[in-house]
Amino acid sequence: MLDRSGWESQLLETGFLGIFLCPLWTLSRLPSHTPPSTIVIWGFRWLIFRIMLGAGLIKIRGDRCWRELTCMDYHYETQPVPNPIAYFMHRSPWWFHQFETLFNHFIELVVPFFIFLGRHMCIIHGVLQILFQVLLIVSGNLSFLNWLTIVPSIACFDDTSLAFLFSSRQGGVKDQLAQMQVKRAAGEQLPLRYGCYVRKVVNISFGLLIAYLSVPVILNLLNSRQVMNTSFNPLRIVNTYGAFGSITKERTEVIIQGTSSMDPNDPTAVWEEYDFKCKPGDLKRRPCFISPYHYRLDWLMWFAAFQTYEQNEWIIHLAGKLLAQDEAALSLMATNPFAGRAPPRSELHHDPDV
Repeated sequence: MLDRSGWESQLLETGFLGIFLCPLWTLSRLPSHTPPSTIVIWGFRWLIFRIMLGAGLIKIRGDRCWRELTCMDYHYETQPVPNPIAYFMHRSPWWFHQFETLFNHFIELVVPFFIFLGRHMCIIHGVLQILFQVLLIVSGNLSFLNWLTIVPSIACFDDTSLAFLFSSRQGGVKDQLAQMQVKRAAGEQLPLRYGCYVRKVVNISFGLLIAYLSVPVILNLLNSRQVMNTSFNPLRIVNTYGAFGSITKERTEVIIQGTSSMDPNDPTAVWEEYDFKCKPGDLKRRPCFISPYHYRLDWLMWFAAFQTYEQNEWIIHLAGKLLAQDEAALSLMATNPFAGRAPPRSELHHDPDV
């Protein structure tokens, strides 16, 4: 299961780290007095470490199919919103699914420690994590989650490894950096301003705050009863993450239909289906590809399919809105079978096996 609240916490934490990445009072691409803080760079690395290790540990401690290497036999079919490529991935041979599961464990349980093994291993970590996220983007509609996870992975690269992205023309960023390095090599000290000292104090305080807030997160990672997508502080700036600790083995769908019949229990009543924009429904319709966009209603319908309506009271309100032909609710649907007609008299039908 993948909890949407984990995405929002991750977005919040990534944005909070980004506040301290660049100097406040300059728009220069290469500020000579205030380079990016090493503490903030390691803050991003600590974030990607927790995201990946948390995801790996919750799997290995959760559904036994992760230990039996069979989870990928089901994942592509039962994930929240499959895309067209997921169909072909699902039909891969069993040995390929086992390899995928092993590779997933390697990426999430082993590779994160590469961050602490020196420059070259840190760069390898960044490359592997970005490629892994690209694979997830290609094989499923997980909204902006994988795109967001790429962001802290970029912190694993240094200036030398990213130099190819910048122009070598005179006066460009690379040329300015070379001149700064020549001055430093010659022993010339760049004058420090008052704001630089203030920023150093802020960065050190920031590092101490992150370290303090990380204590319960570390304890959670070490705990056999690990919880995922949780924050232990009200600010939600250092969180614990995880995804797909359990895998559903059968796909169920909630189908919303309406009828104009005076008696909805009449066997001859004609029920007409509301199609969603991306959620599986019509078996003749090809799956959609929407990442990094997110149809939240379609996503929530996936949760509702293996829970009770008491756990998802919002679906009753949705049915009421559709009965009333509410324009805002209808805008979330791909089709309205009662367009230009009287609204339906009854609604809501659950089909447990689609």
